[in-house]
Formats: sequence, structure tokens, C-alpha cells
Amino acid sequence: MKLGLLTAPFPDTPLMEVADWSVSNGFEMLEIACWPVSKGPTRRYAGTTHIDVAAIDKAQAQDIRAELECKGLSVSALGYYPNPLHPDQDHRDTVIAHLKQVIVAAGWMGLPVVNTFCGGDASKHLDDNWDDALSVWPDIIAHARDNGVKIAFENCPMIFSYDEWPGGHNIAYSPYIWRRILEAWGDDVGMNYDPSHLVWQMIDQTRFIGEFGPHMLHAHAKDLMIDRDGLYERGIMSAGMGWQVPRLPGLGDVDWGEIFSGLYRAGYDGPMIIEHEDRNFEGTDELVKRGFLLARDVLRPYVK
Repeated sequence: MKLGLLTAPFPDTPLMEVADWSVSNGFEMLEIACWPVSKGPTRRYAGTTHIDVAAIDKAQAQDIRAELECKGLSVSALGYYPNPLHPDQDHRDTVIAHLKQVIVAAGWMGLPVVNTFCGGDASKHLDDNWDDALSVWPDIIAHARDNGVKIAFENCPMIFSYDEWPGGHNIAYSPYIWRRILEAWGDDVGMNYDPSHLVWQMIDQTRFIGEFGPHMLHAHAKDLMIDRDGLYERGIMSAGMGWQVPRLPGLGDVDWGEIFSGLYRAGYDGPMIIEHEDRNFEGTDELVKRGFLLARDVLRPYVK
């Protein structure tokens, strides 16, 4: 197992500068953010372009990996987390086209995984969204297979703001859908496991890892704190709105001993990538880096 970080919180820092800081502070891997180049507004923790996959060729992609390896860093995956099941067809087509470019770049770099979302239409029932997924994803999965890459869906419901409520923008968050995903697409897909999203859903971590551990291709280290006053005020029908608080590992309700115990029992020995979404450690480059170092120190005893 290796410890690394997702580069998304460094939108204005070139990739190789992120790499230099990371390796000098004991990190071993990077998940590289690959959103399309855009000058417009983006959602929080999205929009970072550390590899412009629309503007590189195979030789350049291979050079990026070689340069990172010379610095002592591996690449765990390329990451792009859009909504491929968005209700607007033009938006859907645009993000799928970019996702396919990310997949090609990962294939050129010899990487095994691209991390993304399955997607979802917040206004639709889960089963209706699943019908959409069955029509949209086979073509993308075949494209990934042709490029020697597997798709890893993060188990995040994407319910953080009212434009995502009540159904969220990603349906691959619970055992109910994950069994369908694995039955439909088998080993061509897997999970980018993030324990924080199970906390507020009250899904048993140990049982979840026991069932889906063999299908975890990648893991995010992110914590979550339940704001008990917010939960009291809004209740569970708010689907986390106002009481799920993303935190850095060690500052929330995740039991990291339980998580790593389950992962090791399940045979997971892949990347452990810190995903930084903690508002207490953002706003300046210094705070972001301090957050990553805090998480590093919490997780390092478990990552061997």
C-alpha cells in the first residue's frame, strides 16, 4: 500500500511543483486531476487541470509519467469526476467526450485506472437512473477496455448543495446499486472507495468492505464529521444537507483502525490517496499543505 494525494486542491500550481512538494514530504503517489481547461466557475474541489488531456500526445503523456517516476512518485490514477448521466444531453455529451480523452491519456501512460462518477439525475428515482446508466456506460467501458484501462466509480452520492438534492449526482453510493454494477460490467469496473460517504449514510463500514473489498481498485482517504446539531435540526430526510461535514483524516467520525483492518483482511493493497475537502484547511496554499501533512501523519502508521 502507498500513501498519496489527489492534486485537485492545487489548481494554480504546476503539476511538477506539486510533485516536488509531495515527494519532499513523504508522499509516494499522486492521483492527477484532469478536468478540462476552463475559465468559468466550477464546483468546489473540481476544475483543476494538471494534465490537459485534450492537448497532449502519447509521447508527452509517457514523458509526464517518466518525469514523475524520476522524482520518486507513482501515479495511482487520473481523476475526472463529472456527471455522465446529467439530464442535459449537451452537457452529458461534453463530459463523456472529455472522460474518453482522460481514458486515452491513462492508457498512454500505462495506468490501470481512471477515477470518475457513474453520474445521476437528481430528479429521477434510483431505478430510472440505473436504466440510463445501462444505456450510457457500456460504450465508455468498452472504450476503456480498448485502452487497457479500468473505470473506478467513487461511492459518493454527490449531495452537497440544493442543485444536487434530493437524489444526488452519482448513483454508485450504496450496496443496492453496486451489486448491479458488478453484475452488469464485472471486472471492467471497480470502486474508488471513500469511507467518508458511508458515515452519514449509516452504512456499516466493515460489512461494506467485506462485501466489496475484492472490487476496490483505488481508495480515497477522506473523513467526515456529522454535525449533531444540524442533524437534530434538519433530520435524515435532508439527505445530509446541513450536517455532513467533510474533514481531513483524523478529524471526523471515521474509525481508521477499522477501515485499514477491513481493507487488509479483504486483500486490498492499492493506493491510499488523501482527498482534501476540509474547509478548515483551505483558502491559502499554506493551509492546504498543512492539512495534507496532518492527514499524512494520521494515516502513515497504517500504510505499510
